[in-house]
Amino acid sequence: MSTLFTKIINGDIPGRFVWKDEDVVAFLSIAPLADGHTLVVPRLEVDRWTDAPAEVMGKVTAVAQTIGKALVDEFASARAGLLVAGYEVDHLHVHVWPSNSMADYDFGAVDQNPDPEKLEANAERIRTALRDAGHAEFVPAS
Repeated sequence: MSTLFTKIINGDIPGRFVWKDEDVVAFLSIAPLADGHTLVVPRLEVDRWTDAPAEVMGKVTAVAQTIGKALVDEFASARAGLLVAGYEVDHLHVHVWPSNSMADYDFGAVDQNPDPEKLEANAERIRTALRDAGHAEFVPAS
């Protein structure tokens, strides 16, 4: 059975993609902790990160680091937050977001009703930052 993320990856459910390659995609969270909150997801359906093949986890982490660097630069944050939780959707995913303190790790403070225009503007900011950093081949048009 396809997961919610597989349906997003396959285009059955819309997503604001900022990265696509043969193994991993990244798209904005619909419940962001901060502007630019991105989910990095392998195309392979695997539930727990501890069950992921090492090469898949390595690729997810590498893409998360690339996205994190773009977020720090684009959103002028001190750091990029990184979290693997896995309880929201049974498909491995890594949360990456701009962070300035430990208070930014409070998932009880997510925006449950973000402005779609702001989400799209943030996605475009990230796409532009990734292109400018030399990753244009992995950045979708929208």
